[in-house]
Amino acid sequence: MKKLLVLAAVAFFAACNSGSDNTKVEAMSAGDSTKMDNTNYPYTADYSHNFEIGSTKNAMTLLQLYKDWDNNTLDNSKNSFADNDTMYFADGSMLAGSRDSVFSVANKMRGQIGTVVDSVHAWIPLTSKDKNEDWVAIWTREIATDAKGKKTAQEFHEIWRFDKDGKINLMYQYNQQPPKMPPPPPAPKK
Repeated sequence: MKKLLVLAAVAFFAACNSGSDNTKVEAMSAGDSTKMDNTNYPYTADYSHNFEIGSTKNAMTLLQLYKDWDNNTLDNSKNSFADNDTMYFADGSMLAGSRDSVFSVANKMRGQIGTVVDSVHAWIPLTSKDKNEDWVAIWTREIATDAKGKKTAQEFHEIWRFDKDGKINLMYQYNQQPPKMPPPPPAPKK
């Protein structure tokens, strides 16, 4: 299962990039990451194709950040960020600057939302072996309720990079609306 998750994450990162044909990719087997996969893939990863399972500590840091977002207690996670941070959001906006300036904006954004409940579908800590960088990928559904009681739901996929000190310094966010559920079928007539 661990190998499958790593390969799925590698496929995600590789699928996001295009390049030359017929690239040979290193395989990540259950006990030996030095074996070569002779499969000729139609793309070359611009960033990396050589991942392994990363630090569970980074996953815990990120999950605690999500809990602090839900509880509107973001400042509890402030020390989990590097001195300078960059965040790319799904709407095309970007937030970059010192930890203090990022948290100032983030607290204002969170304060305008109301109640937030995240349902975390999955997460996976990763290490790019050739780049020597740590990431955590996470998939969630966020349900926000504004002051008037209006609920909105969004599905998110985010990838968070951690520096050598285990501090967050980069995030990419992708989102979509949750799938529309069809109405239930009518009750059978008696």
